[in-house]
Amino acid sequence: MGTFALALLGGILALGAQARAQGQAVADFYKGKSVDLFIGYSAGGGYDVYARLVARHLGKHIPGNPTVVPRNMDGAGSLRLANWLYNVAPKDGLAMGALSRGAAFDPLFGSPGAQFDASKFNWIGSANNEVSVCVVWTATSAVKNVEEMLRSPVLMGGSGGAADTDQFVHAINGVFGAKMKLILGYAGGNEINLAMERGEVQGRCGWSWSSVMSTHPEWLRDKKVNVLVQLSLTKHADLPDTPLIMDLARTEEDKSILGLVFARNVMGRPFVAPPGLPADRVAVLRKAFIETMKDKDLLAEAEKTAIEVNPVPGDEIQKVVVEAYKTSPQIVKKTGELLKGPL
Repeated sequence: MGTFALALLGGILALGAQARAQGQAVADFYKGKSVDLFIGYSAGGGYDVYARLVARHLGKHIPGNPTVVPRNMDGAGSLRLANWLYNVAPKDGLAMGALSRGAAFDPLFGSPGAQFDASKFNWIGSANNEVSVCVVWTATSAVKNVEEMLRSPVLMGGSGGAADTDQFVHAINGVFGAKMKLILGYAGGNEINLAMERGEVQGRCGWSWSSVMSTHPEWLRDKKVNVLVQLSLTKHADLPDTPLIMDLARTEEDKSILGLVFARNVMGRPFVAPPGLPADRVAVLRKAFIETMKDKDLLAEAEKTAIEVNPVPGDEIQKVVVEAYKTSPQIVKKTGELLKGPL
């Protein structure tokens, strides 16, 4: 064997040894420890359901097999958790978060409540590539289709901040001149659903179709809710006859604004770690997340409870965030103004 070949082989062996050493170091770090998985919404809603599913299986795919403990930290559409993860949480790989899919875009739109730079988070992955919907409760709303929704003063439930329930209503009102009115103060989607049942609100926008199917399929079966429009870049296979919001855009500017708003659905159920983590732990958490999404026990549990699993790797989420931040300043400014709602 020549000198060059020997040198190349030596380099390969050295890299392999280094990788094994790093892997062992990560395993030693996590062994016997707990990873706190914070959830930016209250118990029982879609984000909570997904996060607890991941928490039950993630630990066995992280070297050292730590215990993963789900904890709720709701508030301001998960902005409270996003700010805490960025500014307060330990930056050692023992704290993660399940955020709103819209939280990453709040700094882009100048939200005063967003005290973080989304590009510096370590995006671990998303459990689903989502399609959201607007629904109305048939017992309290006479609205039958999206055209009527765009003309009627429907009372929609909201939870504040970066929540889709709020921002999607503001975007639709702003782009189409709709008259939907937000009733605020609900901690999360579960509370909005209860409010629909009690007659406090007439409907809800920004409800993930996967969450509808996993938490309230009987509402569809019994026709208690009417699904009016899909809020995403593309239609869901389950809803071929339900209009897509993008198809209703009247101008190129409308399309650009709606595209920026609904790009977040690609990262439909995002999991994130604080900035400043060691690179080897970020890599391990991303790998463990994707392995968890392929775990046969998780998939069996998801199928049993009608939870849709269509994972997106963490590095792809990073690309989505970066591309969104390349949008023209004029469109970003107008979109941000719309998402704030009326002054």
